[in-house]
Parts: sequence; structure tokens; C-alpha cells
Amino acid sequence: MTHSMSEERILYFDYNATTQIDPAVVEEMLPWLRDCYGNPSSAYRFGKRALQAVEVARERVAALLGCEPSEIVFTSCGSESINTAIQSALAADPDRTHVITSGVEHSATMKLCEHLARRGCEVTWLPVDSEGRLDPARLEKAIRPDTALVSLLWANNETGVLFPVERIAEICRAKKVLFHCDAVQAVGKIPLHLADAGIHFLSVSGHKLHCPKGVGVLYVNKRVRFTPWLRGSQEGGRRGGTQNVASIVALGRAAEIAAQNLAEEQTRVRELRDRFESEILACVTGVEVNGDREHRLPNTTSLAFEGLEAEGALILLDERGVCCSAGSACTSGSVHPSHVLKAMGFSNERARASLRFSFGRFNTEAEIDAGIEIVPAVVEKLRALSPVTGPVLVS
Repeated sequence: MTHSMSEERILYFDYNATTQIDPAVVEEMLPWLRDCYGNPSSAYRFGKRALQAVEVARERVAALLGCEPSEIVFTSCGSESINTAIQSALAADPDRTHVITSGVEHSATMKLCEHLARRGCEVTWLPVDSEGRLDPARLEKAIRPDTALVSLLWANNETGVLFPVERIAEICRAKKVLFHCDAVQAVGKIPLHLADAGIHFLSVSGHKLHCPKGVGVLYVNKRVRFTPWLRGSQEGGRRGGTQNVASIVALGRAAEIAAQNLAEEQTRVRELRDRFESEILACVTGVEVNGDREHRLPNTTSLAFEGLEAEGALILLDERGVCCSAGSACTSGSVHPSHVLKAMGFSNERARASLRFSFGRFNTEAEIDAGIEIVPAVVEKLRALSPVTGPVLVS
């Protein structure tokens, strides 16, 4: 007998990969899928209604980010926003061909920087320490007269570790270098106020905010010269392509709800994460937390389980309805150990023995209780079957 996905009990602990759409977001976007299908670039009233809805969404997103609506450019996703920001910075001054990033960035940043390096740009990959922290002094030393851009995460998608963005922005301002911040994981989980943050570009992805996949935002500071990547007349000439009105409306509503729920992310969601983490650490031997436990997102824990193969654990956890990951969702199909954990100095064994659990406001205490039962049982079962002996958590 087959069961539909809706009939199964799903324990969803992978909010950093994606989020369920908030019912209030679905409700707000439905008319724009069904009835109000006008093109926002059209001159008649039917089109102008769509344009008005896009502008309301722009205001709502700006309110969440603490910036002006005119600084919001709607895109298709976080990856497009990242690519656009980096390409725009390089286009601003042809004599500046040096980019600074880190070894723990999202694949969208890393893949583009690797491509740029092959095309003649020079890329400096800043290291992190064993806690996943970035040293601002190393960034300061790395900046050169030909540096076009510094592109760094606000929050790491695998460990949740926060970079010192305020200090990074200060350094970039003092050195007169553009700063792009990948805030895909940070938005909606920690407060942001971009008006006085000194950030020039910032990337956002809707599907991390209980919004549909396929819509994102690029914040472009009003004082920065901007070169579009997708050329066309829409978005004030900053991003070509007919706007995805329904999803933009959805993102506006999701941003509004995220602003209202920031306190819950900081308190209730953090408490769920902390309880899950402390219970796993208490009842499973040979477990360590990957990354700085103080300076991290309130919803994320990355755990290394001695003697475990994460790939096998994911299969057994999936059979029991638990959704988590071995790292970034964008690289989870890969057999390679996490580049983030490797950059933190950990062995291949530890990287392959690590699981990421990330939580959100739709999680319940009962789900955490169930997770606390299932995860140790799966680890115990796999360890009993494993031929691996001796500690593998050495860095």
C-alpha cells in the first residue's frame, strides 16, 4: 500500500534548505495567479494593478531590510542576486579585477569566483578558523588598490556561524571597496537595518522566508553605480524580464510576516534548537557541534557524530520521516565532504560524519520530542553496523 506525502509524518528539520509556504502567503498570492494576471509593464488599468502590487511588495521587503523601496530589485533567486552583485562590481571599474571572498561561501558565490579566476580575475579566498569564524584583520590586509569587491556571507548555511558584518562593512568603507553580503540565511532570522550598515549589495531568497521558490531580491545601495546583468526595461532597467507578480506579492507578504516574527526566531525557535542540540549531546556519545556556538543563527545546529556516515544516516532518517541534511542543499547530491567543514580544518571523516539540523517557526515541541527519540536510535543502529573503529572526530 502506498502512502501520499501528506499522509506521512514529516519531521522537517531542514529550514536552511527551504521552508514551507505560509498559508497567509498562499492566500495573498492566489488572486495574482488566477484573476489579476495583467503585465505590470502594460499601460492599462489591469496592468497597473499588477504594478501597484509589485510596489507594495517592494515597500514590505524594504521595511524588513531597513532600507528604501527604491533600493530593492526583484530577481528570480538568491543565486541570481549574488551573480548580479559580483558582476556589477566588476563592471564598475575595468582596472579592478581582484575579488575577495571566503572558503565557506555558498556554491553560487564560489562557482562564479572560480569562473572569474579562469577568465583572468584574481580571487583571494579568506580562511576561517576551526569555529568557522573570519578574522577581519586578514580581510583588511587582503584588500588591494585593484580590489573590486568583497563578497561574504552574513550567516553560513551549514553551521549558522555569523560573520562580523558590521566590522567588514567598516573596513570596506575605509578602503573604498564595494561590499556584497550574501544574507540569504540571515534575513528573517536576525534583525537587519541596511540604511546605515555600509553594505553596498545584499542578496535575499524568498524560499527561505516561507515564500515560493523562484523569487529573490538584490538590495542595491542608492549611492552605488549599478550595472544590470539581465538587461531589459523592467525593475527600472536594473533587471530585465517580466516580473513574477504572484511570487513578488508572496515575498512582500512573507517579509511582512518575517518582521512580525523576528522575536519568535530569537526566542522560541532558538529554544527548540537548543533543546534538540543539548538532548542529542547528552544521550549520544561522541558528538561535537561544528562551529561557534555563540555567534550563530538561532535556528541552526551542525553535529558531527563519531563513527557515522552521514549518507547512510540520511537514508535511515528519511525512512523515519526526518528531513535534515549533510550540508548545503545545493551540494547534498555530492559525495564530496562539505567544503565548509573542510575549510574549518576538519578531516574528511568528520565532514562525512556531520548532519545539519535547522528549525523554524512551524516546528512544534512534539516534533522536537520525536526527533530526540529518532536521531539517537538511528545513530546507534548505524554504529552497530559500522566496521569503523576508533575516534574519527579529530581535525
